[in-house]
Amino acid sequence: MSSGALERVLRGAGRAPLLAERCDVCGAPLPERHRHLLDTERADVMCACRPCALLFVRDVASLGHYRLVPERRLRLGAVATDELGVPVGLAYVVRGADGAVVAHYPSPLGSTRWEVDPAGWAAVVARRPELAGLAPEVEAFLVNTARGARHHWIVPIDDCFRLVAVVRREWRGLSGGSRVWPAVEEFFAELEHREEEP
Repeated sequence: MSSGALERVLRGAGRAPLLAERCDVCGAPLPERHRHLLDTERADVMCACRPCALLFVRDVASLGHYRLVPERRLRLGAVATDELGVPVGLAYVVRGADGAVVAHYPSPLGSTRWEVDPAGWAAVVARRPELAGLAPEVEAFLVNTARGARHHWIVPIDDCFRLVAVVRREWRGLSGGSRVWPAVEEFFAELEHREEEP
């Protein structure tokens, strides 16, 4: 994620913006709630006003690398994820446009990533068919089993970027300190609230 995207995500994760946000496509002022585009070449989230977001509903306007981030947030029941080889309890999994599946886990240095074994991913999808419909690059399977949590979600990729920003902002010392896990819990509580919104 670029430094510009990270700063925008950090603002959305609790820092108040210094200036009114503007559409990254046309420069128009933005309401607090607005859509995002993913620039897949730079792994950068861009803010978009409603008219510009509508331009990217179909891939024809994408110039090959701009993707409209969906707004779907779907909480799943418990999902066994041992086959994914996730070494930590907090991670998200994204399908690439080429079909490759990559897992990421938030860390104090950003997002650490590794490729998921295709057979392992197929086994998880067989148990939870909703995951077969993940929109490539712009939706993720988000898992939090750290510290006894049981969260399994399909979320927009910008939520995952926001979670990475929360972990980076709150992490202290070697183990994370006393602030990071309450902040992660708050993130998931907000996710549940947003799932209920129309």
